[in-house]
Amino acid sequence: MILSLPSRFGGQGDGGDEYRIFRRRAAKKNGAQLLGRVCERQTVCLRDLGDNRAEKVKFRRFLMNERVTVEKIVASQRTRVAGLVAGRHILAIQDTSEINYEAKRGRKQGLGTVGNGSDVGLFVHPVLAVDAATGDCLGLADVQVWRRFKKKAADYRKQPIESKESYRWLKGPRRAKWGLAKAAMVTVIDDREGDIYEKWARLPDHRTQLLSRACRDRAVADGGSLFATMAALPERHRFTLDLPARPGKRQARQARLSVGFGKVRICRPKSCSDPNAPGEIELSAIEVRDLNPRPGENPIHWRLLTTHEVETVAQALTVIGWYRQRWNIEQLFRTVKRQGLNIEESVLADGGALEKLAVIALIAASQTVQLVLARASPDQNQPASHVFDDRELQVLTALQARLQGRTEKQQNPHRPESLAWAAWSIARLGGWTGYQSDKSTGPITMRDGLHRFKAIVQGYGPVRNVVGIRSGIVSGKLFIPYMRRDQIADRWVLRRAFSSHRLCACWSVRTQVTPRTTWRPCRPTAAQSAF
Repeated sequence: MILSLPSRFGGQGDGGDEYRIFRRRAAKKNGAQLLGRVCERQTVCLRDLGDNRAEKVKFRRFLMNERVTVEKIVASQRTRVAGLVAGRHILAIQDTSEINYEAKRGRKQGLGTVGNGSDVGLFVHPVLAVDAATGDCLGLADVQVWRRFKKKAADYRKQPIESKESYRWLKGPRRAKWGLAKAAMVTVIDDREGDIYEKWARLPDHRTQLLSRACRDRAVADGGSLFATMAALPERHRFTLDLPARPGKRQARQARLSVGFGKVRICRPKSCSDPNAPGEIELSAIEVRDLNPRPGENPIHWRLLTTHEVETVAQALTVIGWYRQRWNIEQLFRTVKRQGLNIEESVLADGGALEKLAVIALIAASQTVQLVLARASPDQNQPASHVFDDRELQVLTALQARLQGRTEKQQNPHRPESLAWAAWSIARLGGWTGYQSDKSTGPITMRDGLHRFKAIVQGYGPVRNVVGIRSGIVSGKLFIPYMRRDQIADRWVLRRAFSSHRLCACWSVRTQVTPRTTWRPCRPTAAQSAF
């Protein structure tokens, strides 16, 4: 994957000051190679990432290196995103998740506790950059990682926001803004936990807006409460929304929703620790209610607060659409954990090394989310070269004849070599049928497709260079020329093409080669031909 290029670990740092993030060339090279392997092989297991013992030791030393910090890895990623956001309206979506290592507690050291106060692990707080107009995922604008070693103090609510863990909701967007400086506008989106008065008071400026789901029933300037005021907003519009199934929580259904909106002025709470915060802040409020909730399931009820102007139905629906993009960061966490990279199964012992591995895993998972959003995006201008290198694009082109069906509905509808075109292909490799009615194009399908595509590309490389003779893919089929005894230095022949992918698969054949033996390419089986 192109994410493995060394440029991902060098360039500008925080605030745009140019300097070499990794001053040692070896650290920059090893970090880029490790990130590339995680992206290609869709795992964080060092034993699977290294091709030999030397590489495994090299990756472990990179993660254990005290000069390699989380901040440097994040700064290198922020630099990459900074080159993609110029002139765009960016949704900076942030959220927090825990990585729980309780199942491997005996092997870990230097970890703190997580949400339940007893299990060991660490916390991650990424900021995902998404184009508001096209829905394209551009990468991670910031990542915070920390370990919790102490419990809340008795006077926690009276402490300044800077000394609390909740400061991450202000710190993340502030650091992300450095990398998003060229964006036309930035809208910071978070869920209820990010409803913090200090954030409403400090973050907004002429190019930074906020959108959050209300958590606290605050006092408002007219003497009432926020939730009662929003409930009294007149209904302005109704619309339908297709809700996907969430196992154990709800079944797929079409929800009928009502929308009301208006202005509210929230009052400064007594727990606010910022003496310079204003006494009142005016915000736009949007209330979305479920009109036909299914019995036994939690109905949809969104109380949204934003600094954007909301005066028309079109503006309200646009803001609701932006808030729905928050689901993408949940998909990011899903891809990092058990249904993706499975980071909670890592056998690394050191807490500091696990922090760095978590950041690398988030960067790799953001690529999967990037493909998920690209497949559904109407934008055809984002090139596939943002994710794939030249050799991978060549393989994708060769695979089109086999991935596309006979009917028009199973043809790749996207412009060749666009990211949407590549994402369609990866989804097909991941098991998607190609029909628009098939909704199984989420991160798990993309992960499976990337894993399968990586194996195809791996087979493509050795086959092209086997015993120094030319070979490759012609019209979507593997081509291997004839090989004679004088072309082979070993008495055993390595005949490996594409394994387990219904593409002319053949592994090492323990057959002695005689001077008169002529080897011909293996013919695909009937099952392989049905690819």
